[in-house]
Amino acid sequence: YLSHDPTQVLRKSLQKGVVLSAGSFLVYEAHKLISGFAEVHASFKVEDVIEQADYLYGSGETEKLYRLLVQHKNSDDAELLWRLARSSRDLAQLGSTSAEEKKQLTYDSLEYAKKALEKNESNFAAHKWYGICLSDVGDYEGIKTKIGNAIIIKEHFQRAVELNPKDATTIHLIGVWCYSFAEMPWYQRKIAATLFATPPTSTFQEALRYFHMAEEADPNFYSKNLLFLGKTYLKLNNKKMALLWLSKAKEYPAQTEEDKQVQKEALELLNSI
Repeated sequence: YLSHDPTQVLRKSLQKGVVLSAGSFLVYEAHKLISGFAEVHASFKVEDVIEQADYLYGSGETEKLYRLLVQHKNSDDAELLWRLARSSRDLAQLGSTSAEEKKQLTYDSLEYAKKALEKNESNFAAHKWYGICLSDVGDYEGIKTKIGNAIIIKEHFQRAVELNPKDATTIHLIGVWCYSFAEMPWYQRKIAATLFATPPTSTFQEALRYFHMAEEADPNFYSKNLLFLGKTYLKLNNKKMALLWLSKAKEYPAQTEEDKQVQKEALELLNSI
C-alpha cells in the first residue's frame, strides 16, 4: 500500500526543476496504476476485516476478535482502529486477563482510539471509544487525573451523540458521567475545585434525563441503563419508580458477565428497599 500521492511526487519534482525523461514518465504512469490498484485492493480488504470483526464481536469471540484486529494496528482506517480499541478493552475486562496485561491493553486501547480520531474526526465511534478508554486509563493514573480528564471525556461523548443521535450507549454514558458527579464525595469535590476554575457538577435529575433519553433511542438495549434508572430513582427517593426499573434490570436476560453483575446488584438493591 503506497502512502505517497504520485501526483504530489510529480508536482514536487517539477517544482524542483527536475525534467522527467520519457522513460521515467512511463515508470511514473506504471507506479500510478499499481498504487491505484493497491488502494482499491486495500479498501476491499478493510471491508472484509470489518465484516469478519463484526461477526466475531456478535458471537462474543473476544480473544479471536483481538487476534484478528491487532494485526491491523498500523492501519489508517478509523473504522478498524476504533474496533481495535474496543476489542483491546474487552480483552482487558476478561477475568482470565492478568493485571499486567490488563494495564497494557488499557493503555493500548487509548492509543488506538486516539489514532482512530486522528484519521477521522467525524467518526462518532472514535469519539465514543476515546472517551471510554481515557476514563479507563484514569483508573491507573489516580483520582486527580481522572477528575482532570472528566470534561474532555464528556466533550467526546457529546460529540459522538451529535454525530450519531441514535447511539443509545453514548447517551447512557453521559448519564453515568452526570450520576458520578452528582454523587461525588466531598474530598473529590475539593480536588475538582483545585483543578478547575469552575469544577464540573451535575445532578441526579440530569442523569435521569439522559438514562430516559437512551431508553427512548433504543428501548431495553442495555441492562446497565435499566439498573441506573433504578439507582437514580432511589437517589431521588422515588421508590415506586426505582422498584419498576430495578425489577426490569433483575429480569434482563444475562448474556454477558456485566449482565450477571447487573442482576446481582439489582437484586441486592431490591432487597434493601
